[in-house]
Parts: sequence; C-alpha cells; structure tokens
Amino acid sequence: MTKPIVAIVGRPNVGKSTLFNRIVGGRVAIVEGIPGVTRDRLYQDAEWNGVGFTLVDTGGLDFDDESEIPSNVRKQVEMAVQEADAILFVVDARAGLTTTDDAVAGMLRRADKPVILVANKVEQFGGAQDYYDFYRLGLGEPIPVSAAEGLNTGDMLDNLVELLPHSEYEEDPDSIRIAVIGRPNVGKSSLVNAILGQERVIVSDIPGTTRDAIDTLIERDGKRYILVDTAGMRRRSKIDLPTEKYSVIRSLRAVDRSHVALVLLDAVEGVTEQDKKIAGYAHEKGKASILVVNKWDLIEKDDRTASKYTETIREEIAFMQYMPVVFTSALTKQRVSRVLDLVDKVVENYNMRVATPGLNNLIREAVLQSPPPSYKNRRLKIYYVSQQGVRPPKFVFYVNDTQLLHFSYLRYLENQLRSAYGFEGTPLKIIMRNRDKEE
Repeated sequence: MTKPIVAIVGRPNVGKSTLFNRIVGGRVAIVEGIPGVTRDRLYQDAEWNGVGFTLVDTGGLDFDDESEIPSNVRKQVEMAVQEADAILFVVDARAGLTTTDDAVAGMLRRADKPVILVANKVEQFGGAQDYYDFYRLGLGEPIPVSAAEGLNTGDMLDNLVELLPHSEYEEDPDSIRIAVIGRPNVGKSSLVNAILGQERVIVSDIPGTTRDAIDTLIERDGKRYILVDTAGMRRRSKIDLPTEKYSVIRSLRAVDRSHVALVLLDAVEGVTEQDKKIAGYAHEKGKASILVVNKWDLIEKDDRTASKYTETIREEIAFMQYMPVVFTSALTKQRVSRVLDLVDKVVENYNMRVATPGLNNLIREAVLQSPPPSYKNRRLKIYYVSQQGVRPPKFVFYVNDTQLLHFSYLRYLENQLRSAYGFEGTPLKIIMRNRDKEE
C-alpha cells in the first residue's frame, strides 16, 4: 500500500510552504515573501506519532486572475486535491477572511475530502478573536497555528493523523530515481508529461516556470520509476531572484538523490557552455546519464543529421563519451518511449558487477598489449584489480607506485573496461592504491 497523501492548499502567501517545511522538518519548499512562489505540487514524506504520509505543497489559488500561470496553478491544485486523502486548508489569521478563501472552501466542499482548517500566523493563542470569522467557511473549527514559530502545529498534526487511513505501506528500495535536468526552457516539464501521458507538472514557454523539484512515481512493466522534474539551471551570473537560487540548489540536490540524470539539450540551440556544466555535475556526482536532445521536430533533417549531431555532441562533451544520445520531441512524442528503455539499460550498467578472475585477465592482457610508460627508469606495475562497489562501478587497482600512473594510461584502462563490458551510460570510478608485491 502507498502512504496516505495530505495536500496543503490555500490562497497565495498564507504560509503554506512555511507550514510544509515545518512538518517535513527542513527547508524543502521555497519560502519567499512574494505571492505565488510555489507553482507546482511539491511532494515530501513526513511522519507524526508513527503515522507516515506524503505531504503535498501546492501553489496559491487565485480565482480572479485568468492568465496562464494562475490558471495552470488552479489545475495543479485540483489534481492534488483529487489525489489527497486529507486536506490542510491554510488561511491567514492576520489578514482575516477573504473572498478567495470563500472560493477555495467551496472547491474543497465539492471535493468531499476530510479538511482541517488551519488558521496560520496567529500571534495570541488565548482566544478566538484572530480567527473567529473563519467559522463562516463551514469547514469546522479552525486550528490556530504559527507555522513560522512552530506553535500549536503538534495539535494540528494530532487531528490530521486521526483522519488518515491507517494501512501498511512499504518503501520500494528498487525504485529508480531519474532527475530531469537542463537549462531553462529546453522542455524538461514537457518531456516528463510526455513520459507520463498526462499533465503532471506545469508546462509553459516562460523560462523559469518550474521552480521546485517535483517527484512523480510511475510504474511500467513491473518497474517503479521516480521522475524528478527540476528547475532550469541558468549561469550563476544570470540568477538574480533569491527564489531561483534556491531552485538551482534544489535541482543539484535532486541530482544528488538520483540514480539517472536525463540531461536535456535544445536541438535548435545546440550544446552551450551551461549544458556542459550541467552534464558535468552529474558526471562528477557519479550518476548514470542519458543525453536527451529535445525539440528534434524543429530541425530540418536528412539521413546524416542525427549522426552529425551526435559527433558534435561527442566533441563538445568529450568527458562523457559513455553517455547514450536520444533525439526526441516532447511535443510530438517522437522517441519518448525510448527514454525509459534507455534508463533500464544504463541502470543495469550502473549496477553491473564483474567477476574478479575475468577482470584481472582483461587487465593483464591490456598491459601486455600496451605496457605503462616508464618514468625515471621506473614503470607502473599492476598487481591486482577488484571491483569494490556499484552505482557507479568502482574498481581498485593495486600497484607498486600510484605516482607512476599517467592520466592517459588511466584513460586507456577505462577504455579497456568499457570495450569488454560496455558500461554505456555510467561513469566508472577507478582508484589506484599502493601495495607491496608480497601483499
């Protein structure tokens, strides 16, 4: 069974993200004194008194603004409410009851889900004067809290867990976490939606629309994948708004928590310096990676276009020759189905273990074919090799003197490993250690 889902809803700037962070125990949602900062649904596991649940932070609801972003936010909140087992409806006790609060309450009554009315930003807990008007919403007694100070949130959570369905659930350690990363407006959200076959995250042509890293579970052929759509990562000099700085940090953390990084490029713009830096971060963190060239439908093509484009990519991102390339169009769904097939393949390589005898035979033959160069009449000797880990595959070479290893010979050894075992899509970690021959 899955964990029960709790959605936090309300109009903009009532403290939903602050409450979210207070419950999950860290700065996960963006908190900024600007209305409308949280746009997509943000998921995080939480627990209270031994009861686990998944908390969903949502964008602020504005029923008067019909422009693109507020309209999409409303759609996202409605989807979150449909998914939820219970709702935390947050209102601002300082500001008092508003017409938007009335509209939100009407939407929640129609949804027919258990609702806890949370009067946030309460300063005095001795009476009901700060939140008396909220009784008029018809959603029961408001629970006064101060999310910023953590006051009375325990009572609120006590009430919440009583409403949740109590069922056993198990975390699946075999779920594959996939971080979708890239510059702003390369089509990350569109690709996620194309993979899912439904609108799960907001899609817009406005760069910077996705500000939170959004986790989505998908199952296919008995396998579970967690897709993480991340905010676009601009060059640091281009980032002015503090909100966006938090988003980039969160995107990097999403890579840290992932097994596979889908590095998206814009086919029209080609490889940029920022693309190289983004891909390089995944490489440095030892993540399996796939290069997804999106918007391929906008390119005029002949029978050599894809191969020429791939050659250019290999030249520009030379340090990640192992990364498979797939050309997609999230708009037309072209080759989108191949993405998860490639994920399966690179994850298999990411977890590959090599038998020790075969590994040492391979390296002995490689050394015989091309001996290490000598330095000051001394030559590197490789006594033994063993694999000591996966995700990514980690190989330890025991040698006579690590100082004798030239980087070009290290690259040669890596190429021999890849030639023999493939390892497409995954970096390899090679460590040299000094060891006496007797040892």
